[in-house]
Amino acid sequence: MKTVTIDVGFYLSRFYLEERKAVQEAENWFPSDYTPGLSAEDWKDLLQDTSIFTSNALQIMKRIKHYGGQATCTQLSIKYGETKNFYNSGSTALARRIAEKTECPVYTGEAANSRYWPILYTGKSAPKDAEGAYIWRLRPELSKALDKIDLSQVPLYADRPGRLGHEEAHGYWWLTANPKIWSFADMKIGEEQDYTLYNDNGNKRRIFQNFLDAKVGDIVIGYEANPVKKVVALGRITQENDGQSLYFEKVEGLSTPIEYQALRDCPELEKMEFFVQPNGSLFKLTKGEYDFIMDIIREANPLKLPDKVIPKYGKEDFLRAVYMTEERYDVLEALLRNKMNLILQGAPGVGKTFTAKKLAYAMMGEQDDSRIELVQFHQNYSYEDFIMGYRPDGADFKLTEGIFYRFCQTAANYPDKPYFFIIDEINRGNMSKIFGELLMLIEKDYRGTKATLAYSGMPFSVPENLYIIGMMNTADRSLAMIDYALRRRFGFFEMEPGFNSDGFVQYQSSFANETFNSLIDQIKALNKEIADDKSLGRGFRIGHSYFCGRKPGECTLDWMRSVVEFDILPMLAEYWFDEPAKLQRWEKNLRGVFDDE
Repeated sequence: MKTVTIDVGFYLSRFYLEERKAVQEAENWFPSDYTPGLSAEDWKDLLQDTSIFTSNALQIMKRIKHYGGQATCTQLSIKYGETKNFYNSGSTALARRIAEKTECPVYTGEAANSRYWPILYTGKSAPKDAEGAYIWRLRPELSKALDKIDLSQVPLYADRPGRLGHEEAHGYWWLTANPKIWSFADMKIGEEQDYTLYNDNGNKRRIFQNFLDAKVGDIVIGYEANPVKKVVALGRITQENDGQSLYFEKVEGLSTPIEYQALRDCPELEKMEFFVQPNGSLFKLTKGEYDFIMDIIREANPLKLPDKVIPKYGKEDFLRAVYMTEERYDVLEALLRNKMNLILQGAPGVGKTFTAKKLAYAMMGEQDDSRIELVQFHQNYSYEDFIMGYRPDGADFKLTEGIFYRFCQTAANYPDKPYFFIIDEINRGNMSKIFGELLMLIEKDYRGTKATLAYSGMPFSVPENLYIIGMMNTADRSLAMIDYALRRRFGFFEMEPGFNSDGFVQYQSSFANETFNSLIDQIKALNKEIADDKSLGRGFRIGHSYFCGRKPGECTLDWMRSVVEFDILPMLAEYWFDEPAKLQRWEKNLRGVFDDE
């Protein structure tokens, strides 16, 4: 009885339920009430008639048959080449020729645009996640006839660009790396690596023909297998196989790697060689598959190509914009180049953030904002935000790269150009918590050295062309001193008020405003008293930025009063909260500037 029960259950699951499913599925295909009345033999005769099944028509038939007998025009275009209209218009024209030749009945339903193609196919709407709008399925009789016809001389793939001209055609490949053996992350941009055609046992690699077909200049999609399971790099074949190895180089690391599942869920890629038979290392990509994958890659990793010529920027431009002496600038630049990590410290208003960005411009030699990243630390900023961590992704969690990780990958793609990572309020974050294992990697002597990341278990390094500039507010009593482990890895540069610099003097003279001159004199005197105050010191002086950014004619009494009342005096109230007499004296001094107006 047990055996009978199992057999009956097996029958129900294997045959009855599948038949039910097939019947239900058939009811979804359109049109269900029409047939052209052509047998498999009729189709076989038609397939041999070159006036009906032209070269293009045979290509459409071979490709949809190869795809599994049903596909959208978009899927065919991606897999085999040609445009979507090639398959759409070509099928309609073929069906019209068949109707004229055989005088078979033509569908006369309500859908006027469905008059001819039902001769060849039945159809239904594609799933929402597919780019194609409609799926065509070969009629069973036509599919049987195609099995009896020799289509070996019909090209499965469309010609790639360049094949008919003088340009050299390029192939496209998917290369899988086993992170336990080697990793794309270990390779520098432009670094060449060989991949053996035989494994350690002397056996040929799977899909051995692919290693023989790869040519110089072919493009490689670099994928890392479990546990990474992401597309992480782009490469190029540099040397064809020499009987032992194939050679390729890394040309770009992806700052935002592409998840395996993001590609696997795309119906347009379901017939990709890697997804059909993932066992192996080197897999063919069609031009359409490559273009589709690159669209996804570039959406997450856009190329930073400027729309116009990037303006030049040098030391002279810096000194005109930043109120600093030339000697101080030379010290500042030399310190950053020598240490590679720098903290600009000073009270609010000395222009730390402004100076950091202008310094980056001056060292780059141009105003290229694509090579600058600016973030601000706060008490809740974490390693997961900065480097890598798990983030909610619907009902699940996904390992997501942080802003510093992505920027490092971008900088590594252009090793000959300097990149700048600017951190505002660097002392507001928990340095050890945020930087983690990067505390060692950011040191100049350890740039390019790889360490294993905590979450991914993959190697990572801070590139040698990346400079880090932090800003620290020395006047905020609520903040603890910066982490000593981080302190020795940074150079510290104190930003001072620039009231006596040539730039500010010229700026002040442009106003020709005696009230403004008197106000600046009072601020200079105030700064001297703050510097001499044992409870405050030089780091609490008033910065010049409060008085900048105005054009001649905009230096009004209302503006100057607002700076004093809403910027300077509230700060002094915090400085001298326990010395009311001193605060009152300076309130009188600063407000007195306007008494005669």
